[in-house]
Amino acid sequence: MGAEILVVEDDPTIGRSLEQALTGEGYDVAHVTDAASAREAFTVAVPDLVLLDLGLPDVDGVELCRELRALAPATSIVVLTARQEEADIVVGLDAGADDYISKPFRLAELLARVRAHLRRPELHLVGERVTAGDVDVDVAARRAWAGPRELALRPREFDLLVLLVSEAGRAISRERIMDEVWDENWHGSTKTLDVHVSTLRRKLEEQSTPSRPTITGLPRFGYRLDVE
Repeated sequence: MGAEILVVEDDPTIGRSLEQALTGEGYDVAHVTDAASAREAFTVAVPDLVLLDLGLPDVDGVELCRELRALAPATSIVVLTARQEEADIVVGLDAGADDYISKPFRLAELLARVRAHLRRPELHLVGERVTAGDVDVDVAARRAWAGPRELALRPREFDLLVLLVSEAGRAISRERIMDEVWDENWHGSTKTLDVHVSTLRRKLEEQSTPSRPTITGLPRFGYRLDVE
């Protein structure tokens, strides 16, 4: 059986098209048209990935995104949106989405992005623990701590933290981060990287530890994890 995908889309034509295309790719697909049905679907089985339309009839999709993220931290959420303003897109990503695809979209691109999110990056440090300052990451168990407190991280946030901690003190280019944390054939916007860095930085800053690492942005290059 393939990965389980929940499509939350109130437009019946788009919903059926996505369901047929994803089923044809070998995924186990469920299609619902509103937030209430999406919540009910989550009580039956937590999917591996959600395609979430932000323009739902009963609840704003951003609010539903927050709910689903709280219910399933490990599930990938890709929002589908007709909203073109960057601020709206950032709100969706900040609500817990891993990525966004603007409508109208090309089906081939959507399927490629779905494959990228369902394919976990091959972390070279699998089975090891890596540390930087007060941050301790158990790669095999996919758990991370800042001082005594465990961090609640989305899948890509965890993978991003592994890379930054393992290369602490070294500058890492945006291109390398996208290749290793997302996918080497990634063709989407890198805005998702910036939002993931922002939320990861905030989660680290919430932990007041003596040796808390900080994520430093390097203009026109990438990021570096610095240990105080």
